[in-house]
Amino acid sequence: MDGIGDDGFDGEDLEPDAVLWVRGVDYLAGWRDATQAVAELGDALTGAGMDTAGIKLRAAATSDGSGVVRLELSAAAARQVAVRARASAAQWRDVS
Repeated sequence: MDGIGDDGFDGEDLEPDAVLWVRGVDYLAGWRDATQAVAELGDALTGAGMDTAGIKLRAAATSDGSGVVRLELSAAAARQVAVRARASAAQWRDVS
């Protein structure tokens, strides 16, 4: 469950004692937002030709309930992202 689009809730990393729940905070809305962002980012990475085997995306919610996406890359995947980011930045500079 650690691939692109997975929610990251596999029970292995869950530490119930480390979680502080605040009454009235809508953690689920933040998590849902982050889940949608995970799907969008995963689609974008796949569309950019990334080999997603070395990429992990996880949806979570912060202590205030806002969504957050956790991105973990292998060294090879990080280099691929860097190459594509540089190429995109160069294209945008040439257009402006």
